[in-house]
Amino acid sequence: MARNDLVPTGVAAQAIGVTRKTLNRWWDDGLVKPEVVTPGGHGRWDIDKLRKQLENLQERDE
Repeated sequence: MARNDLVPTGVAAQAIGVTRKTLNRWWDDGLVKPEVVTPGGHGRWDIDKLRKQLENLQERDE
């Protein structure tokens, strides 16, 4: 399966309108998780799935 749709944390953060630091903090806190973590520990994100994770969090908190 090709994973060309996955983007690094900085690109994913920009796509959802937050900083890389914020997205990394959310990941560290277990609020979101990347599609893949590289052997070096870097997240690779599917932006659509990340948006869905955030929607689910928002619905949970309402």
